[in-house]
Amino acid sequence: MDFTFVHAADLHLDTPFQGMARLSPEVAEVLREASLEAFDDLVRLAIRVDAAFLLLAGDIYDGEERGIRAQLRFLHGLRRLSRRGIRVFVVHGNHDPVGGWSAVREWPEGVTVFPPGEVQRIPVERDGQRLALVHGISYGRRHETENLALRFRRDPGPGLQVGLLHCHLGSDPAHAPYSPCRQEDLLESGLDYWALGHLHRRHLPAEGGPWIAYPGNLQGRSLTPTESGAKGALVVDASEHGVRSTRFEPLDRVRFVDDNVPIEGIEDLAGLADTLAGRGDDLRRQHLGRHLVLRITLTGRGPLHTLLQRREVIDGLLDDLRRDERPRTPLLWWEGLRDRTRSRRDLEHLEQRDDFIAALARLGRRLGGDADALRSFFETHAAAPAHGLDRLVTPPGDRELADLLDRALDRALDRLEEER
Repeated sequence: MDFTFVHAADLHLDTPFQGMARLSPEVAEVLREASLEAFDDLVRLAIRVDAAFLLLAGDIYDGEERGIRAQLRFLHGLRRLSRRGIRVFVVHGNHDPVGGWSAVREWPEGVTVFPPGEVQRIPVERDGQRLALVHGISYGRRHETENLALRFRRDPGPGLQVGLLHCHLGSDPAHAPYSPCRQEDLLESGLDYWALGHLHRRHLPAEGGPWIAYPGNLQGRSLTPTESGAKGALVVDASEHGVRSTRFEPLDRVRFVDDNVPIEGIEDLAGLADTLAGRGDDLRRQHLGRHLVLRITLTGRGPLHTLLQRREVIDGLLDDLRRDERPRTPLLWWEGLRDRTRSRRDLEHLEQRDDFIAALARLGRRLGGDADALRSFFETHAAAPAHGLDRLVTPPGDRELADLLDRALDRALDRLEEER
């Protein structure tokens, strides 16, 4: 028998978005509702696809002290699903381990919240036929260091067998290693589909049988790489014999976007303001219907580089962009402009001179063309143990070093030429 289920994780309901919300009252209000409205859309999605069940793989709430708004919104959504006959399976993770304060004493019919301790197995049936067997376990404490995946084992009974777990698979440094496990641990369990939570980016380490899937979080929370871009849930088409396919459904109400705008060909600040406004309009169309929090990095070489070194110029551009956006909806909030531009200068011409500027230009060209020499220069002059920086600075990669060299050379040449 064919059926569909929905897999979501890391709802972080009523997350406070600290820091970002202080920038604008309009943004604060939109962000305050974003995670709750994304959950409402998750409920609508499960109903729309006639899901047999919904899997929620941990971090339903943002902390152990769960807010009333979050708990009641969650309860109302589960009641809607229960009335439609859609089963819901929940595990708790490191942000919301079992034992945190709860305003809910009884869950609606068809809702299973897996306890900590031992893995529980709950069958899902339709018309007397077993569709699936869902295995799950919650965290009993925030700092769960045990490899809980080792407790899961396939049951000899029929139906699709699903593991529901909040865990850290692999070595992604952006996420703390709660319940760390290896892909081999999951595969050896014999389960058909692993519904995982904890990573905030969408990731499918294994597809086609068995499946291992992270849907990412339901609503982005910042402009960091793991929080930016589309967020949502996975819709899984299956039968009692296995999973056929998954598809991603975006559900975020506010999308965090980090984009670049080159300054080549732009002659003045009015032209740059028009270019930025146009990029905002393009992104609004690209992410149709969603509020956007946007950060732009200005790149490339051009005559505007010198002006952009003045903080008041960046601030003035931001104020102008934000003022033009205020009456529009959905909201587009210009979170920031970062300057990574370079001056338009002819290094070969500078090298022909007979002064310190020429020597500096020649050094920059030599280091820029030799990654090993640049690495050695950095380790000698910027990260030497004598400076104490080796304990504070994570060594950059080759591309980061080349970018640092370009910016440092431009900054030094600008200062030297200003003093002439």
